Amino acid sequence: MRLNSNSLPVRSAAGLVRAATIGALLATTPLAAQQAAPVQPAAPPVPAMPRTELSDAQARQLAELIDRDAVAQGLREDAAPHAVSLDREALVGAALDHARAVHAGRLATSDFQPEWGIRPQQYDPLPGFADAVRRDRLSAWVASLPPPYAGYDTLVAGLARYRALAAAGGWKAQATGPELKLGASGARVAALRQRLAIEDSALDGSGDRYDAALVEAVRRAQRRYGLNPVGSAGAQTIAALNVPVAERVRQIMANMERWRWLPADIEKNRVQVNIAAAVLTVFQGDAPVMSMKAVTGRPGDETPMLVSQIHSIVLNPPWNVPSSIANRELWPKEKAKPGYLKRNGFRVIDTGDGGKRLQQSSENSALGKFKFDFDNNFSVYLHDTPAQAGFARFDRLSSHGCVRLEKPADLAKLLLKTTPDWPAATIDSTVTAGKTVRAKVADPVAVYLLYWTAFANNAGQVSFRADPYKWDGTLAAKIEARSARQALASR
Repeated sequence: MRLNSNSLPVRSAAGLVRAATIGALLATTPLAAQQAAPVQPAAPPVPAMPRTELSDAQARQLAELIDRDAVAQGLREDAAPHAVSLDREALVGAALDHARAVHAGRLATSDFQPEWGIRPQQYDPLPGFADAVRRDRLSAWVASLPPPYAGYDTLVAGLARYRALAAAGGWKAQATGPELKLGASGARVAALRQRLAIEDSALDGSGDRYDAALVEAVRRAQRRYGLNPVGSAGAQTIAALNVPVAERVRQIMANMERWRWLPADIEKNRVQVNIAAAVLTVFQGDAPVMSMKAVTGRPGDETPMLVSQIHSIVLNPPWNVPSSIANRELWPKEKAKPGYLKRNGFRVIDTGDGGKRLQQSSENSALGKFKFDFDNNFSVYLHDTPAQAGFARFDRLSSHGCVRLEKPADLAKLLLKTTPDWPAATIDSTVTAGKTVRAKVADPVAVYLLYWTAFANNAGQVSFRADPYKWDGTLAAKIEARSARQALASR
């Protein structure tokens, strides 16, 4: 399924939770149910719901359920229980708001940045809620609300784990200083052992020797943080360890929010890019079958989040240079060193309206030998690159927004495996011949460009990445601002 990036949810509480609607759904008396008039929000219309009564026992159960679930689902940083009003209107309004927040996120259409090209699908919680009340299945209804993905579930477990660490006091900041390595000893090593043991139960936190066990523990931590796993603790490692536990909790919560934007069904066969980690993974039957390093957009040239389908692969592609890159980088280079464009295989093409554009020939193309096309509004794609040295770095955010691939030939052969005209040998011979050819994929495959700065395994062990685009903080600020506006409007 392809998610239409223009399909935006209607999430207004005013549009879906009105006194009349609540009365019709959950009247405390038959008379109130008869007098209530159903409300039709703009999109989609709310179907007429059967009248039913919310009993006192159900009201108490519902209040407890949504209060507990709000904590578990990361809807607030405070993990302490909050009192939820048992007033019928307020309680039903809170339940429906909770359902929308858990299932489809807390942002309004206007809150999304253009680069956040994934939008939650429309979701109306009223029918399911009314059915749960009628059949006395409120607990099952609440349990059904979160996104149905293992990646989300593991973050729920990770959130609980890091909140427990916070409740236990978190961790102290590590002192800066010379790099710590095998054979070192002293107070800084003792503090490092204690800090690592808080997140890593496999390490004995006592002692002040930098021994082989500590080397391995540092490597495990460096892999969790996306750093070079050298086993010695330098400035980057200490900086990652010094991120406060409260910030890690907020980071997990931001990633849980982005999970809520995904389509209801993620294709089992898909190409998935983690933009923040700069890694591409291919899934078949919902299991990873191929993984490779990628280079994603640098801050200022962000790779957007989006969902689409790879429909064709261009072999030996020329590079039609976006005007923004030409104006910012290439024309100034030509002016500074005349002949630069010709030496690097660029052609100047008259656009017919008095303008000019640049195209780099396939022999010199910055796109390498493979370009993977999918429809999107950002003019981005996956592609090869002649600059292979970039994949040796652990910080691989340096593109103009497109995604460069470490092993594009392997990906092309996998995606064209079911295309009769393009066996592996034909792909190789076409690339060698140098002619530009577009190969249509017989079975178009979904592609997801996602921004995960926190992801967990089944044990709740969370791996973190830096927030290079500052989207975690931006998202948290937008949610807080929206919550404040809603609180002010409800007074």
